[in-house]
Amino acid sequence: MNATRRTLLAAVAVSMTLSLAACGQDGTPSSDSTGSKTVGLLLPERSSSTRYETFDKPMIESAITALCTKCTVDYANADGDETLQRQQFDQLLGKGVKVILLDPVNSKVTADWVDQANKQGAKVIAYDRLAAGKVTAYVSFDNQRTGELQGEALLQALGPKAAQATVAMINGADSDPNAAMFKAGAHKVLDGKVKRIGYEQSGEWKPETAAQKTTEAIQSLGKDNIQAVYSANDGMATSIIATLKAAGMKNVPVGGQDASIDAVRRLLTGEQAYTIYKPYRPEADAAASIAVYLLKGIGITSVATSVTDSGGEQIPSMLLSPIVVTKAKVADTIVAGGLYTAEEICDAAHAAACADAGVR
Repeated sequence: MNATRRTLLAAVAVSMTLSLAACGQDGTPSSDSTGSKTVGLLLPERSSSTRYETFDKPMIESAITALCTKCTVDYANADGDETLQRQQFDQLLGKGVKVILLDPVNSKVTADWVDQANKQGAKVIAYDRLAAGKVTAYVSFDNQRTGELQGEALLQALGPKAAQATVAMINGADSDPNAAMFKAGAHKVLDGKVKRIGYEQSGEWKPETAAQKTTEAIQSLGKDNIQAVYSANDGMATSIIATLKAAGMKNVPVGGQDASIDAVRRLLTGEQAYTIYKPYRPEADAAASIAVYLLKGIGITSVATSVTDSGGEQIPSMLLSPIVVTKAKVADTIVAGGLYTAEEICDAAHAAACADAGVR
């Protein structure tokens, strides 16, 4: 059994274990004498990453209601607006919500939010991004490892040209601690293995900004002097690839992360070199289980099995493993992992590319 399949099976095992852990011995939800419970769910954006509305929201909602039949989810999406997200957070506290799953737009500004929640007896779980402040738990992926995988995949795409390659880097938002970890991981791998990082800027998780920064890189370095582009996610990779194509630049590897369906199709057609697949189901299940545990007053260390340092605070954490995906691995990762079916990926425009890659 290869490493990728072992990772996928491990992810499934985590999800099954978490589901059973939050239930009684007979697999039914444990009794809840306090009546109806609410979990607040605040997600950060819609436009720059499709994952939150497509995967995280429905998966978390279904996992919570499956584990706690009397629980409800109060959901809001900030659509990239940190001021709006603060209002959404305060509204949940005003309603008396005692557990909030927070994926912050700007992680640096949340310490006061979390402090206010703690004073009101509410517990905050940082989801996917580590929020500033004394949060109760943190659920995410190993983000530095994600960056390392991105760097390794970019080197593989460059092959023997890597040592003489000039790379442009379009990083995520400076307000996002995950972006800093992706960047650190990528530099750990790329520094000393490529000729130079010739241009590096934040794309702010916005495709339009990434396009602008790519144009700047081309103007600064010259279109014959960029051999690869690191993109922190697939949303920005979309516009980066389009910008390179408009400039007449060919055979310039670009990678991303999130395994969005358009990125998976670009892998199959050869337009994108790689993406990073982060199985959302075990992440959502872990977050749901911790939320239900907290509502029921149950300890969370059986789920949050590691710790993350946050401003000197040791935060109980569940950190999952990401998976690099190239064209050759789409069938064994994306399809085998259940993120998308072959039928969803292989529309009429991509049928031939799917057949070539063995995706059926």
